[in-house]
Amino acid sequence: MRLYKLLADGRRQIIGFLFAGDFIGLAAGDEYGFSAEAIEPTTACRFRKTDYQAAVRSRPALEAALLDRAMHELAAAQKQMLLLGRKTARERLASFLLDLPGRDPMRPSRDNRVRLPMTRAEMADYLGLTIETVSRELTKLKNAQIIQALSLHEIEVERPDRLQELADGEV
Repeated sequence: MRLYKLLADGRRQIIGFLFAGDFIGLAAGDEYGFSAEAIEPTTACRFRKTDYQAAVRSRPALEAALLDRAMHELAAAQKQMLLLGRKTARERLASFLLDLPGRDPMRPSRDNRVRLPMTRAEMADYLGLTIETVSRELTKLKNAQIIQALSLHEIEVERPDRLQELADGEV
């Protein structure tokens, strides 16, 4: 699923992607700050707030798992702030490609393969870039033989060390 916010001028900012096992709809107040939309076939479970709170109170292991998940989401939000605030287009895309497999642990991919369930436009909206820039940077990575397109929704990272250097701004 993609989490997004529509801006007053009609632009869309994707603030995250959710994968199997992720939680959606936990809000501090009574209203949600973002919308969610499935980008591939999705099954969701819905709990009333009172039922959810009772389940967490009665199962300490569940509460600990949710706290751990929340800490990971906070760390991801901090990485996203750095990504949008200080990284170049190439660094953003390289970071995204390196981080994506770890975000979907319920469906691990083979070594150096990255599943891309989102469109290029969704990647652009998430990375704060244009679709043209995402496409251009992907082409540059392919031409440099750092990645290989296996399909529209899957790539293979042929040179993970080089992709990491690009993500870190070492080039």
